[in-house]
Amino acid sequence: MRYDLDDLRLFLHTVTEGSITAGARRMHLSLPSASARLRSLERSVGVALLIRGRRGVRPTPAGTTLTRHAREVLAQTARLESAVASYTRSPTAPLVLLGGGSAMHRLIPNALVSFLRAYPDVDVTVCESRTPRTLRMLADGAADLGVVLDDEARDADVRTEPLGDDSLVVIGQVAGILAGRDELSYDEVAEHPLVGLDDASSYQRWIERHLGSNSPVARYRTRVGSLNALITLAASGVGLAVVPRRALDPDLQLEVCQLRDPWARRHHLLAWGRRDRGSAQALAALADRLRRAQ
Repeated sequence: MRYDLDDLRLFLHTVTEGSITAGARRMHLSLPSASARLRSLERSVGVALLIRGRRGVRPTPAGTTLTRHAREVLAQTARLESAVASYTRSPTAPLVLLGGGSAMHRLIPNALVSFLRAYPDVDVTVCESRTPRTLRMLADGAADLGVVLDDEARDADVRTEPLGDDSLVVIGQVAGILAGRDELSYDEVAEHPLVGLDDASSYQRWIERHLGSNSPVARYRTRVGSLNALITLAASGVGLAVVPRRALDPDLQLEVCQLRDPWARRHHLLAWGRRDRGSAQALAALADRLRRAQ
């Protein structure tokens, strides 16, 4: 029996997402095409692999077994391709990945850990960059992938896809002044002492650019160089902080309130560059790691 690797990837995406539609989207296929490929896979193995229902799909016992072995096969294939590609890849041409301050905190590091372990012969250059600059570099062929903000990428001349929510929240000490609050405006937040990031942070500049001329002048007790330090200070009660929700460790004890301001609702997009060099398979794998690092 022979298996098509793209069919296995489609099957894994479908099982992971619990939806053929979502699996098709991950593989950049139409729904009819994805459905046909999955049914062809089932016919070739001679057993049902998916239980289809109104709310999505789930694997049959045979599908669960295929899922486990398919992951192993694709991981081995990725290592094989990476090893062979290392003989033709220029060691001076790493993949270039750009992202803003919030993406650099958890999203990109988590994706890199998985990718660099799976591709020991592929290097990645990572730089913090605001969305306008990232889009220019992608369009000019100076970068391979970028994590950008949707509100600044509406007219982007590069390929993009949704990556996840990056809305902002305000955080503070447990049982502190945020206790019992579900949401509040930035003007209310600015009535209290704050802690923030320094002026070199693309994230801090983004916030200040979106504040209106009538917004109150906030009192920052201190400004630091990383979101890790900022969250630690806010958790200790030094001051409130405005941070992306996705940057928060779910195990950290904090009071968290949604920001009511429209500019606080934002989403990340994955943007693709316009250059054709290096391993296309490695680039696709890095993109997939970013999708899964939500």
